[in-house]
Amino acid sequence: MKKLAILILVGVGLAVLGCGHSNIAPVTQTSTGGNWEAQLIGGRGDASLLNFVTVFTVTNTNGGSPEPLSITAFGFINLGACFVTQTPSGSADLITSTTNQVTGTLTYTIQSITPPGNTLTLNGTSITGTANNGALTGGVVTGSWTLTNTNNNNDCAGAGNFTLCQNAATCATT
Repeated sequence: MKKLAILILVGVGLAVLGCGHSNIAPVTQTSTGGNWEAQLIGGRGDASLLNFVTVFTVTNTNGGSPEPLSITAFGFINLGACFVTQTPSGSADLITSTTNQVTGTLTYTIQSITPPGNTLTLNGTSITGTANNGALTGGVVTGSWTLTNTNNNNDCAGAGNFTLCQNAATCATT
C-alpha cells in the first residue's frame, strides 16, 4: 500500500510538472540587403522617369510587424524635375516558410526636398525569394506606385505598377 501511494505521488508530480510546459517554436529571422533596382511602369512626362537604384538592409522576425529599412544609398536612374533632392524611407515585413520561401510586403517612400511637395510611394504587395541561412536571395517585389504632389503639377503626378529586383543585372518589369 505504501508503495502504491509513492507511485501515485510520483505520477501526480510528473503530471504537474508536465502541465504548463509547452514547446516554443523557434524564432525565424529573415534579413535582406544589397543593391535593388526599381522599374516603374506608367505615368507620363517626368512621372514616367522614376526608375531608381537603392541599397538597404532590414531584418524581420516571422509574425512580427514591418521593420524600417536602413537605406544607405539611393539614386534615380533618370533624374527628372519632380525630384532634384529627396529623402527615401520604407519598411518591410518578411516571412520565411519552413521550405525557405520568403514572402511579405514592402513600402518604399521618396519625399522630394527640392522641389517640395512631391511624394512617390511604392506599395509592394508581393515579395518572393528564397532564404539562404536567414538571408533573402533573389528577391523580387511587385506592386503599385503613386506619385502625388501638393503644388498641382500634373507632370509630377501619376500611378502604375513596379518591380523591384535584388542584386540583378536587369530588373524585369511586370
